[in-house]
Amino acid sequence: MKQIEVIGLGAGDIEQLPLGIYRRLIKHPDVVYARTLDHPVISTLQEEGVRFSSFDEYYEEESEFESVYHRIVDELLVKSQQASIIYAVPGHPMLAEKTVQLLLEQKDVDVKILGGQSYLDALFATLKIDPIDGFQFVDGTGFKRSQLDYRNHIIFCQVYDRFIASEVKLALLEDLPPDYPVTIVDAAGSELEKVITCPLEELDHSMEVSNLTSLYIPPAPDELLTHTFQKLREVIATLRGPNGCPWDKDQTHESLREYAIEEVYELIDAINNQDDDGIIEELGDVLLQIMLHSQIGEDNGYFTIDDVIRTITEKMIFRHPHVFSDTSVSSVDDVLSNWEALKKKEKEERTSLLDGIPSGLPSLLKAFKLQKKAAKVGFDWDQAEDIWAKLDEELEEVRDAINSKDETEIEKEFGDILFVLVNLARYYKVNPENALLLTNQKFFRRFTYIEDQLKEKGIDILQSNLEEMDYYWNQAKERE
Repeated sequence: MKQIEVIGLGAGDIEQLPLGIYRRLIKHPDVVYARTLDHPVISTLQEEGVRFSSFDEYYEEESEFESVYHRIVDELLVKSQQASIIYAVPGHPMLAEKTVQLLLEQKDVDVKILGGQSYLDALFATLKIDPIDGFQFVDGTGFKRSQLDYRNHIIFCQVYDRFIASEVKLALLEDLPPDYPVTIVDAAGSELEKVITCPLEELDHSMEVSNLTSLYIPPAPDELLTHTFQKLREVIATLRGPNGCPWDKDQTHESLREYAIEEVYELIDAINNQDDDGIIEELGDVLLQIMLHSQIGEDNGYFTIDDVIRTITEKMIFRHPHVFSDTSVSSVDDVLSNWEALKKKEKEERTSLLDGIPSGLPSLLKAFKLQKKAAKVGFDWDQAEDIWAKLDEELEEVRDAINSKDETEIEKEFGDILFVLVNLARYYKVNPENALLLTNQKFFRRFTYIEDQLKEKGIDILQSNLEEMDYYWNQAKERE
């Protein structure tokens, strides 16, 4: 079985190359394949007679690094079918080297790792940091902002060029201020070592970058991390901790119920007012309720915020097989149909289609949800005319109840009228709760306009009459 020997060239000059690897390369009679010739060790070895063949042209021909890596590996596998070969990479083969990972994944050719010096030791010495304090090593060509933990020392490798440096900068600016100090290190530990500290916003134009360039982000102070979930979790835990706030420590699930309802309504107000700043604030207040309930659960030993997040994450994945699995959908109706079927499978203990509607919902919204659930199995009006006819019937019945002066029947019949009106609203795809909310807001605006106009004229509203108030009501209506 042919073999590929993978050699690491280290992060700096020939002085960092281990003696055994140096001898192996010097004695190799054939061409050494190198991922790139852009490395100081290679130029020195070339002067000593070592022949190299690189894959630098692939970087020019491909638009994505992933394609480059796969082409390199494919070419190496072809070459190794003829004879065993040496493949040289910058740094250490097992440190941030995607081509080596791809070679190790395949089973057709034996791969032997001969080692090489990692540049991390030199980098730690240059930066004077101890990784035991918390250290994160990130590939600059492929990372997600969500994986970055700014409480640690962060080092980005694979910062080959200004484009990558720019992409890293833009990601970091989402979390850190423009003047946050970052350090660029090139050829760490060698005679060519360069170290520059600059503001984050100047990262991509502070110095020339190369395949020996790394970027260091020092741990961020707490005051810069107030936007992170972990910081919020720590704040809530502190508030309910031994030295926390007496009010927060005293809260229970039951005592917080009223605030959950209140915060949701305040969020709805902000949404209806199209107030982005208000939406941000009210969403934060809703999140606070979730965090407080979760912390209470953790304090009592029953559940944590991790359980809350896990539950909703798994639910979303389970109920969206058309996104996370192989289920096909062609319309929104298909999505909703699948959703209900999967939801029913999750809630097999429910005996009625109407189970699961919260008992504490406002009656208008509860009527809407009851009708909506029943309609899913065909228990619904086919035509709007039939609903209008039902409304006329209920109006007649309420008149009869009023004439009979039966208070209980009057209440029931008014309830029937409201229920039919909800049905009408649903037929015309109107949410009755939202519709009534808009009307309440309209009434509030017009009535306060009446108050303001009367006050301007020095008239006490208690001394006004309906005709006068109606005049200003119509005036407010015209203004709208």
